[in-house]
Order: sequence, then structure tokens, then C-alpha cells
Amino acid sequence: MKNIPVQIEALKKYLEERFGGPVELVGTDKLGKFDDTIKKLGYGETFLITFRKDGKDRSVVFSTMRRDKYGHQYLWDRAQVLLFQYDAGQRLPRHAHPLDIGYFTAQGRARSVRDAQAYFLLTEKVEGTDYFLDLKRLRTESLTDLDLERAKALAEYLAEIHSEKKDEPDLYIRKARELVGHGECIMGIVDGYPRHYEAFPDDAFCEIEKQCVEWRWKLKEYTHRLCREHGDFHPWNIKFREGTDFSTFDRSRGEYGEAADDVATLSINYLLYSLLEYGKLDGPYKELHDTYMETYLDKTHDQEIAEVIQPFYAFRGLVIASPEWYPNHSEEVRQKLFNFIRNVLATDKMDLNEINRYLD
Repeated sequence: MKNIPVQIEALKKYLEERFGGPVELVGTDKLGKFDDTIKKLGYGETFLITFRKDGKDRSVVFSTMRRDKYGHQYLWDRAQVLLFQYDAGQRLPRHAHPLDIGYFTAQGRARSVRDAQAYFLLTEKVEGTDYFLDLKRLRTESLTDLDLERAKALAEYLAEIHSEKKDEPDLYIRKARELVGHGECIMGIVDGYPRHYEAFPDDAFCEIEKQCVEWRWKLKEYTHRLCREHGDFHPWNIKFREGTDFSTFDRSRGEYGEAADDVATLSINYLLYSLLEYGKLDGPYKELHDTYMETYLDKTHDQEIAEVIQPFYAFRGLVIASPEWYPNHSEEVRQKLFNFIRNVLATDKMDLNEINRYLD
């Protein structure tokens, strides 16, 4: 229990109150250790808590957030994220079901909000294998039919959730504003890079930010596209079980936004893994990418997405090019990602079938 920043007895008492009766703590395991992944940073700590009640074992996921520079400096910043995840996570198909939201005082006791020192989120345990492991496997193994079926299933899922539209232009404009200026998004991620970064100088980052501000104004013309979204649909937030049965978790940054956000978030990871192996979108990753994109476009008939996806690709490109988030990239991979960011931002309408043209 040493990794959990609360008293053991306080946690036990909380579980007894939440689940109505005596419990026995069986064990804990820290999740998201990033030991077997190219990603090396997250926004908090997550633990698997196993307890026994009425002779039966049950496992739940216990999540906290830490103070950081990505717009989480204040206690209320962190509370906002966890409160959102608890509330919105209950209304998204296939999302891990949130069980409770609470906080601990400095003494490890449950008290009024004014005493809170750290908030936590409790969700159901999602069984399965992280999707990024599928992508990692393809660096040494052959593509299978199941890999392609999973890419299709993910695209179909997005098409389904994006089909719920909402007529609230101000909410779409907020999404565009936060895409550019939020601490977890473009400007916040840029601020996470080293100053005077040798691989990409300050004036180049400044130019990207200027282009993104221009894109914010372009997006104001697309408020009719507001739809339900996941908000952080990447391979570390997806678990597959048998076949194409999967769950998602860590829904982020709002219930409604731009469909291109989710589409770009997953598709750029096919590009990333392919860059690591082939230096371009090629091989099994190209097949996965093309299957995913073609399935999504076939289900949605959304040709307009090519006019709005650019700043969302830029956001995710900045994340996966970051030396803090992904420290082990080669200089060549990082430079191609920067090329991709600059080139897509300079394109009014992307050719989604020719991703490699934006890497040069």
C-alpha cells in the first residue's frame, strides 16, 4: 500500500462505507507504469485495489491526479478533471463505469470539501489488453485479420458516438478555443517543451501557435459539426478482450466537440508506430490506418472532416513529438513529426489518403 498517498485504514473505511459492510483489503497494484511502452508520462497515478466482501473478491481502479504544468496547478484544476470523468463517464457506451468520486484530507479522513487535499476517482476494473500492445507487436509480427477487424471496430465505435449531434454553437467554439489554449492542449503542450529546444527553435513553436489561432477562427464556421466525443481516444485508453470486444476509459476535456479530435487521436498513433519502424506510414500500420479511416468515412460520409482535422493533428503531433512524453524517439522521427505538424497546418484541405506527403 506504500504507493497510495492515504492511510490504509482510511481506504478500508471508505470501501466499507461505499460498498456497505466490512471488507478485507487483499492487494494493490500500481497501473500505468510505462515500463513496456514508448510513452513515459501520464497525468496522475492509478492503482488496482482488490478487496474481499462477503467472501467474494472485487477489484476497482483508484485514480489520483498530480500537480503539473499542463493546467493542473491548482487543486480545483485536478478536481474539475476527476469530477468531469465521474459524471461524463457514466454516459458513454463501452466506457468504464465510474463508481464514486471523493477526496481525502491531509489526515487521510473523509471531511467537507474545504478540507480536501487530494481528490480521487473510482471506476470499475476494465478487463483486457492495452491496444498499444497490439501496435507494438506488429513491429516484429505479421498483421492478422483480427488486427484489421479491431481497427474497423474502433472506427465503427467512433462513427456511432459521433452520430449524436448537439445544436450549441458556443460549445463548439469553446472546444476550438481550448484546443489552442488549454493547458493540456496545443499551447500547454508547447510550454512543456524545453526552452530553446535544439530540435525545434522557439520561433518555430511561435509560428505554429499563430497558425493554430488562425485555425481557431476557421473552426468557428463549423459549429454545425458539434457532436458527442470521447476526447482522448488513443491506444493507451483502449483495452481489447476476445475478438473485437473492447472498452475505453479516461474520457477527457468535454462531452461534446469535434469528431476530428477522436479520429486524429487514434490515427496519428498508427503513423507514430510506423515511423518508428519504417520512417513513414507503411506496412501493417498503413493497412490499419487505411482500414480505420476508410471504415469511419464509409460509416459517416464525413468528407468535411478533411477541412477541420488539421489543428487536431497538430495537437496530437505535438504530444507524440514531445521529448518529455516520448523521450526515446530518434532525431529523424521527431523531425518528421514536426514536418507533419507544419505541413498539415498549412493545408486547407487534407488528403487523408496521402499522409506521407506531409512528412517531408
